[in-house]
Amino acid sequence: MSVTIKDVAKAAGVSVASVSRAFNGHDNVTRDTCERIMQAAQQLHYMPNGAARSLITRRTQTIGALLPDLHGAFFSELIRGIDLAARAHGMHLLVSSSHDDADEAAAAMRAMLGRVDGLLVMSPHANPGFLSDNLPPVLPTVLMNTGSGDGRHPWLTVDNHGGAHAMTRHLMSGGYRRIAFICGPDNNVDAAERLRGYRDALGELVDECAMYCQPGNFREASGYHAGRRLLAMSPRPEAVFAANDMMALGCLAAFNEAGLNIPGDIALAGFDDVPMARYTMPSLSTVRVRIAEFGECALTRLIDAIEHPDETHAVEQVMPTELVTRTSCGVSAREESPRKAVAARDAPAVHPPTDG
Repeated sequence: MSVTIKDVAKAAGVSVASVSRAFNGHDNVTRDTCERIMQAAQQLHYMPNGAARSLITRRTQTIGALLPDLHGAFFSELIRGIDLAARAHGMHLLVSSSHDDADEAAAAMRAMLGRVDGLLVMSPHANPGFLSDNLPPVLPTVLMNTGSGDGRHPWLTVDNHGGAHAMTRHLMSGGYRRIAFICGPDNNVDAAERLRGYRDALGELVDECAMYCQPGNFREASGYHAGRRLLAMSPRPEAVFAANDMMALGCLAAFNEAGLNIPGDIALAGFDDVPMARYTMPSLSTVRVRIAEFGECALTRLIDAIEHPDETHAVEQVMPTELVTRTSCGVSAREESPRKAVAARDAPAVHPPTDG
């Protein structure tokens, strides 16, 4: 027969109520009593019943996260950040993906109801109407990169426009004028803002710069195929800025396959700064999003909403981005023209530290 809380109470010489208070972390149990209870539970191999405990505390000690996808380095880093922060708060993580499908997103959200104490939502479908139809008002929720919010929940966004604008300006400052952009998915907020940043930066020098936009979907294969199309253009772009690092890596494969020198023949940059970006050959210039920190910050906001529901407000928090200059774009933060880098590409290069 399984060991019950009554068995633990008897072995420890205390009441069932004292055992319950000890396991639920109440401070009205003395340290000596608590240690005696825990020792008795260990000797009896007692495992607290999580479901029964949640009926009493109305807490599951579980956080839900709805993401558009689970594939790739970005989501791996994001989940890592969320999970580390959740564990630091004594919470477990339940993750689901909508695969960019509105019906699957709705089904996943409804499936989590009653199983989680709060919910993180990153979905292109998370507009006010969708959230109102699928989320009970009492469930603490934090939105991530879902646009302008819904007026009820806190939301976090990445400064995608500012990061893309800064990278495009950086490429232009190096003398590049034919700068191509590999776009992300059509219904993705991050992709739309990064495209807007690219266009706004080029628009500041509209008479001098040509705009080349290629479709993509944030996957490596789409970057590879976009790279092949860009190589077939005449005149060919001088530089390529991909809306995320995975497409930039796919594009790099296409350029390497064609025998091009990067950045001597064509420059390349990405967005996100996934861990592998610094280990490619050449290393990838990119816009750094502190991905794990973004997930950690979202989880912390959610814990605050759970613990202090009356103090939670629908306020936006914008996570800054950072320009990271490595070898692939052919111009460092201190150089004015990529032609200098091209002329000296066979000499040892010295770059400012960017991976600290």
